[in-house]
Amino acid sequence: MANTVSSDPSTQPGAFRLIQPDGQPRFGMFTQPVTELNLADFVYRTPMDKLASGLARWAHYKQFQFVSISHPDWILAAAIADIRYLCSGFAYFYQRNTASLTEFKLLQPFRRRSQMSHSPVAGVARIQSANNLISIEPDGYRWHLALHSKQLSANLLLAPGDIAEPLALCLPTGYSGWTYTQKHNGLQVSGDINLHQQPVAVNGALGGYDFSAGYMRRETSWRWGSLSGYSGADVIGFNLAAGVNETGGTENCCWLNGKRYGLPPLQFIFNRQQPDTPWQVVSQCGAVKLQFMPAAKRQERLNLGLLASNFRQYCGSWHGRIALSDGQQINCNGQQGLAEDHFARW
Repeated sequence: MANTVSSDPSTQPGAFRLIQPDGQPRFGMFTQPVTELNLADFVYRTPMDKLASGLARWAHYKQFQFVSISHPDWILAAAIADIRYLCSGFAYFYQRNTASLTEFKLLQPFRRRSQMSHSPVAGVARIQSANNLISIEPDGYRWHLALHSKQLSANLLLAPGDIAEPLALCLPTGYSGWTYTQKHNGLQVSGDINLHQQPVAVNGALGGYDFSAGYMRRETSWRWGSLSGYSGADVIGFNLAAGVNETGGTENCCWLNGKRYGLPPLQFIFNRQQPDTPWQVVSQCGAVKLQFMPAAKRQERLNLGLLASNFRQYCGSWHGRIALSDGQQINCNGQQGLAEDHFARW
């Protein structure tokens, strides 16, 4: 169903705190972004209903922020993740004609030279080393991205068109946790990119962002798909997921010319041992029937026992269609986008 509340993207969202006076988060789909997580007000309990320790309150909270820019010829993506004892970041530029990635990554223990934004609509997330920097700055309905490295630099603004309808959702996670996620695709992009000291034109590019935070499962996994692009004269975007945010709702949605539509639960069908073969993403009701064709991937695999990650993010093209509740249809005929398969123990 289409979201019926549209916001003026030139304004700031009204004050909206996530944690209620009783110490528990608000659950459900919201008509505006959360402006204050107010984590100190959350009453966190163990599975035995005892108050969690201060260490558990600190260590169990996770937060990550992600930005992607898609163009018919390339994709730029950047992320910062804080799992408390470690902060990590990566950025890459995918060139379609060569199926190649230019990337850099950063790791900092215990927030050394790193921080996360305190709100989905304000603050700064940043991670840096002597020579590299990733900075993500939410500003109301707009997001700024800055990158600096020897091979790849950027200074970009992502902004909605005439209306702003981001996904803003909080659902229970595990026995006593929760996850707030805010995502918005099909955003206009302006600014500068330099690859190997050469400018890259951003005309024709669209972008999206992801802010996710909360008391997530200690061991988790998800499949995910994302697109921002044009279908003829229409601006389209989608966010598709399976494995997370499925308790009483889903984060599946799409945008058509800025209007957000909810989507049903989805199945991601692919061969994990042959992940470079096509993926199918479908709904049981038949409204979503998509195929993703991988072309390149960014991969990290780490197993330290208590900590583990098997991360694969693919650049490629989307094909198929999404039937909307009002009779319209989104058609994908090779627009560039992302797909991801991720296991984490954190």
